Order: sequence, then structure tokens, then C-alpha cells
Amino acid sequence: MALLELCNLTRRFGDLVAVDDVSLAIESGEFVTLLGPSGCGKTTLLRMIAGFELPDAGRILLDGRDIADMPPEKRPLHTVFQSYALFPHMSVAENVAFPLRMSGKDPATVRARVREALADVHLEDKAAAYPHELSGGQKQRVALARGLVNRPRLLLLDEPLAALDAKLREEMQHELIELQREVGVTFVFVTHAQDEALALSHRIAVMNRGRVEQFDEPSKIYGLPRNRFVADFIGNTNMLDVEVIEAAPGHLRLAAAGLGEIVAPPREGAHAGQKGWLAVRPEQVRIGTHHDVALRNHFSGKVRDFIYVGNVTTYTVELDNGTAVEALLPNSSPGRATFFESGDAVAVAWRHDAGVFLHA
Repeated sequence: MALLELCNLTRRFGDLVAVDDVSLAIESGEFVTLLGPSGCGKTTLLRMIAGFELPDAGRILLDGRDIADMPPEKRPLHTVFQSYALFPHMSVAENVAFPLRMSGKDPATVRARVREALADVHLEDKAAAYPHELSGGQKQRVALARGLVNRPRLLLLDEPLAALDAKLREEMQHELIELQREVGVTFVFVTHAQDEALALSHRIAVMNRGRVEQFDEPSKIYGLPRNRFVADFIGNTNMLDVEVIEAAPGHLRLAAAGLGEIVAPPREGAHAGQKGWLAVRPEQVRIGTHHDVALRNHFSGKVRDFIYVGNVTTYTVELDNGTAVEALLPNSSPGRATFFESGDAVAVAWRHDAGVFLHA
């Protein structure tokens, strides 16, 4: 039995359906992320799990028990917010101790649990400090310690890293992974940042307009998106309009207007005459001169633009039919910012087993 089961959850605000018939099963010890654009329903879904919102329909089962009508303070879970929500007049130790004192734990238990929680987040030396004396990352760790001190079955995290700068955010991602592994608590994490979700999660629920489009491991979300929304939302991708010519057990033959034939991996349910898109990630696309690139799917074009980002350069190539394709080229030669310039004639190509067909 799953630790947390969401069964046909729906939440409406007037005519707006914020969460639309969502069902998910989350296992004990998992790090699950609710991912999607603003307004997709991910925060409303988290707030229903926490008890801050009541569903209009559906059930929330924790260890098989329906908690949909249970008050938030009675649920064996805790929520960590983006704003940290620390009490400025309390020390770090007092902030962490607050949930224990509210639940009536004796002073000896409180002291022992606070020491343990601060050790979990590597803040033992900050017990006497006050929030205004801490960095953003330290405040976030105090909030996490307070969330873990009651040993909840489930920890809910509502965009807890959104206020941090890029470098600190990356450091906190590593710390979250280690912390979750060490304490073994189930995490349900809300974010709109795709790279964050891919880095942290055991599984990701990609949400759009109140529904879950795909619930899967990060590698499958990225490499085998179920539909165009997921492919477009997760990372960068090239989307080519195609029609299936042949659906064989080992491959698809696709026709792309103005380009010709493309060979792609097989896709369950694809059939001849079906229209859709071929999604190919930029890192799967090779770029070079016509002599350098010799793969089955091989097309001519000109460099329209490029962006140098340190370790790689992203090239935008306009193919002969006007389609724009992005390709990544590692900057393996020290000191060289580009290998090609705007206007250069190039070839782009990708393997026959790269990309994924998405039906319209």
C-alpha cells in the first residue's frame, strides 16, 4: 500500500477548476515533485494534502486512512514554505523547538530532538543565533529542521528554494538530496523549475491546467515525454511537424514537409497516416560541415544565431525549409567561444534512435 494516495481530487474556485480529478500514489521514502507552470494547480494540490484547502471531491489517503476532513494540525505531516516563516524574536533552537512545545513534549525530549534536527541540517553551531543573523541558505535549513523535528510521515515543501540565488540554490539542492536520504522522510516538493525537479526527484508529476500530464521518473519525463506539453515544458526541444509513413516494430519512418524522410524510434500506438511531431533534444543533434556529419537523419542549413554559455555553445540552424533546429556543441577547445559563425553553411544530423514521436 502506498504511503499517500490521492484519489480523484478536485478543487474549484468559482468557475475555475484548479485541480481536476487528480489521482497519484506516493510510496514511503520517495522524493516526489509537483512540477508545472504558474496556475497549473500544483500549490493547490499541496495545500489540500496539508489541509489548508478542502477538496470539492476525492479522497486523500495517508497509510490507508482518509484525512481529507482532518484539520491541518492533526495531520502527521509538516509544510516548509518559500518564506521560511521563522519567528524573528526566537533563536534557531527555539524556532525548531516550537512544534514540539506546541504538542506538549517534555523539556528533555524537546532538547534532544532539537539537537538531532539541527545536526541533520548541520546547524548545531547556530542554535543560539537569531534569524536576522543567518544567511538565506541557513534560514532555509532552520525551516527544514523545524519541519523534521516532529518526525512527520510526510514533509511538504512549497517552492522552498525559490528565494535563493542560483549558486546557493544549487548547494541547497545537494543538501536536500542528502537530507532526504539520511532521514528517510517522504518529500512532496512543489516547483516550477524543471532543472530542480530533474535533479531532486525520484518521480515527477508534470501538471497542466489542473491535471497530471505525466507521473514518472525524471529520465522518462525528459527522454520519453507522453505528449507535446511535457516535451515542451521540460528543458529545450526541437519540435518537427511530421506524418508517419511506416510504423514498423523496430522503427518509424516519418515525412517532414520540405525536409524529406526521418527515421525515428518506434512508438506504441503509432500508425501510418498519423500526424504529429518528432521531439529531438538539442544535445542529440550534431552540427558540423557536410563532411563531418554522417548520420541517417541529415539536413542542410545555415547558422542563424548562437549562444555561448561556457561549456557549450547552442546553435540555432535554419534548415532549407525554414525550420529552426537547435544543436549543442561542447566547447572542448580552450579559449574558443565559437566554432561556427552566423551565416555559415552547416549540416545537422541525429541518430535513427534519437527523439520521440508525439501524436497530435
